[in-house]
Amino acid sequence: MKGVLRITDASGTRSEVTLPETGVLRIGRAEDNDIIIKDRRVSRHHAHITASKDGYKIIDGYFVNGELIRSANHVFVNGIQVYEKDLQDGDIITIGSCRIEFSVEKSISLKSEERDISPIDFEEQPMGETQFFISAKEIIERQSGAPEELSKSEEIKSLRRKAEILSMFYEMSKLLSASFDLREIFAKATELIFKATPAERVVALLVEEDKAEEINLSPIAIKLRNEQTSNLAEKLKVSKTITRKVLQEKVAILSQDIRSDAQFSTAESIYLQGVRSTICAPLITEKSVHGVIYADRMTPYEVFTKDDLELVTTVAVQTAIVVETVRAHKRLAQEEIARSNYSRFMPEYVVNQILSNPDSFRLGGVNQKITVLFADIRGFTSISENENPERIVELLNRYFSVMSEIIFSHGGTLDKYIGDGLMAIFGAPNVSLEDATNAVKCAIAMQKRLTELNEELKKDGFQQIGIGIGLHTGVATVGYIGSERRSEYTAIGDTVNLASRLEELAQINEILISEATAKDCLESFRLVKRHPLKVKNRLQPVNLFEVKWN
Repeated sequence: MKGVLRITDASGTRSEVTLPETGVLRIGRAEDNDIIIKDRRVSRHHAHITASKDGYKIIDGYFVNGELIRSANHVFVNGIQVYEKDLQDGDIITIGSCRIEFSVEKSISLKSEERDISPIDFEEQPMGETQFFISAKEIIERQSGAPEELSKSEEIKSLRRKAEILSMFYEMSKLLSASFDLREIFAKATELIFKATPAERVVALLVEEDKAEEINLSPIAIKLRNEQTSNLAEKLKVSKTITRKVLQEKVAILSQDIRSDAQFSTAESIYLQGVRSTICAPLITEKSVHGVIYADRMTPYEVFTKDDLELVTTVAVQTAIVVETVRAHKRLAQEEIARSNYSRFMPEYVVNQILSNPDSFRLGGVNQKITVLFADIRGFTSISENENPERIVELLNRYFSVMSEIIFSHGGTLDKYIGDGLMAIFGAPNVSLEDATNAVKCAIAMQKRLTELNEELKKDGFQQIGIGIGLHTGVATVGYIGSERRSEYTAIGDTVNLASRLEELAQINEILISEATAKDCLESFRLVKRHPLKVKNRLQPVNLFEVKWN
């Protein structure tokens, strides 16, 4: 189950966001939100949506140092003010002048128990005796306006037919240009096929995304002409022979089996003898094939013609363009959410690599060599006692924003904020020979930038702050650690614990590094040896150095 938000802002602009299956999405006016609402009545960080295996919940407010701060103008669901609410399909969320519709999109799956459409049976059977084909090249050229050479009588006949269905195509095109709901799109497409052809059953089948070569199809729409034919239609299977040929050879097929139409007096007897006419057209674009539209005729009184084949093919191509657009939009929306989430704790180049090749990273728990950096503001408790909470939050936000950028610029990953401190790791998810060097350079840059930041803070009436920094290099367990409901990318182990101890020893404006970090550095730094540190569960003391940076 995936949640979708359809957003309409005050200007009427519409957008759509596909929610992740786990995690948190922030909503508000500030640029660092996942969903940004430009409205003065919306707080900078107004609300957030949590996603888990149990579903989606909207919560009014945001957390600051573990405390939930509610928004000024509240959150409304279906016109009722709420602080927290489990979202249901069709809920309307109102934040300021923005209207957000929540809906649930059920995954398209070949497992019948997961479908909300009756499963389709496939069968291996020979194609009909009479067959017509339209190639992929012809399909796309006809859609792109490539001229056809027709006789005058054929041209008049063609124009008349086009005039008859022009209004239907116009209505369909309006829907296709405005809708992102695939079921609604295919419902309109099948409706047009029923109006313009003698089809008695239309089935739309989609190829599983990114698995087109496997030719696994799953129904997205099934429609019957009337109740009288429903019993027969439900008995009919979809020809695997035909669908495979359409997908593999990228052709549209009209297959007719009219061996003895006049011999049988009832549709049932005709069905029992396998008498039927079938059209199968690919949902094809210049880039790929997304599935097929499959139409059956079960009575002998009307047969599919080549004109019907062309019409179904045209509908299929127009629908395929929208399917490709919807899928691309969803991929981009998911990528943007992922980029936003990753960018909070990883440098941009690492984010780009993860998004371009997710399988290249062994996220989920690996042992690897990293350099861990801890930094903490000294004397922050006394500063907090003499300032109001809003000023303290502003101070921390300014400090963390500056330091995070320095960490990213040196190739580090921001692990977490810990009160007035932070933890960063160098060497995860990317390992480099320069990890220790980059970590020490980052620590020096942080101390130097803090000197400049203090001047800026002083002008705004803030107290001066100073930090102590500790670094250690060693093997740690790195990956997504936590539970199914909540996990975070982090590092754990003795290496992390020792780096934290060094930070605790560091005085204001000091940088302490272990001998392991010093040995791993590829560049020389001004180091002053300090007294070794005795650590619990270690036989030998840890040799320490202070990095002179000013």
